Amino acid sequence: MHKIRVYVDTSVFGGTQDEDFVEISKLFFERVHKGNFVVLLSTETLRELVKAPDAVQAVWKNLPPELVEVLNIDDEMQELAKSYIDANVLAQASEGDALHVAAATVAGADLILSWNFKHIVNYDKIRGFNSVNVSHGYRSLTILSPFEVTYDEQDENI
Repeated sequence: MHKIRVYVDTSVFGGTQDEDFVEISKLFFERVHKGNFVVLLSTETLRELVKAPDAVQAVWKNLPPELVEVLNIDDEMQELAKSYIDANVLAQASEGDALHVAAATVAGADLILSWNFKHIVNYDKIRGFNSVNVSHGYRSLTILSPFEVTYDEQDENI
């Protein structure tokens, strides 16, 4: 069975320590530990995570290695990220966010998870990313918050 390959940006790890997102973020990572997802982490995500508090770093460091793929940011990803900026999907100041989306796109992620509603999980931004992706020969991406992929397993029969 194909495991869902989920690109997880830094905000989801940080969500485990944020009172607004803690419950859903932790539930997502519990599902990862159960083997429901393979987590894609780019070197951009890892670069950002090393600056995070120890409790946030512990979340990614404790992921089962067999359920993690590390994506090295390469020239193709950097060029695609630049294309998002050139198309005014994101400003130059949001280059890291552009790299997250580009890494997930080039790696063929099944979806991106983020709590970043300003730059990533945003209807207009998603349309922009996908417009650039299609014009460059990539497939469209599904971009969601962790709310859409987690549920209380006790509610499955509802």
